Amino acid sequence: MAEKPTASDAEVILKLYDLRREAEMRKARHWWLTQFWPETAEDVIKIGSTLGTQENNWLRQVTGYWEMAASMAVRGAVNVDLFLEPSFSGEMFFLFAKVQPILKDLREKMNAPNMLKNVETLINSTPQSQEFLKTTLNRVAQRREAMKGQKSVAKAS
Repeated sequence: MAEKPTASDAEVILKLYDLRREAEMRKARHWWLTQFWPETAEDVIKIGSTLGTQENNWLRQVTGYWEMAASMAVRGAVNVDLFLEPSFSGEMFFLFAKVQPILKDLREKMNAPNMLKNVETLINSTPQSQEFLKTTLNRVAQRREAMKGQKSVAKAS
């Protein structure tokens, strides 16, 4: 049975949430959520190799944040069940679902075998989080399809 979350766990979650509210982090998260839809490893590598660009900064900022936060849960610094509550970490699942289909290729091409490893480990740590990932992967796939449909309609206009 998992340990019951403590007040200290709640404080960590609230501090992590507060970090997400910083102005530049909000912009980076917005970009990840609405504009960055990588379909291949090359889509990520292209942005990852353009140091100094806003998109490169945002790519690193958001992935770095979730890797750091997930490492706290993986290493026991914060209660895993509390961390994995979708109301807190749903965004982490969404980000991971966007890159999960290309992650193996991305790790190989970037020679970065540990890329998003803490996020992946954490998501795979419970049956509930694995199920939530499946749901999120479906949502991401549906969104990709809807965006393709919007592009087709725009081209036909």
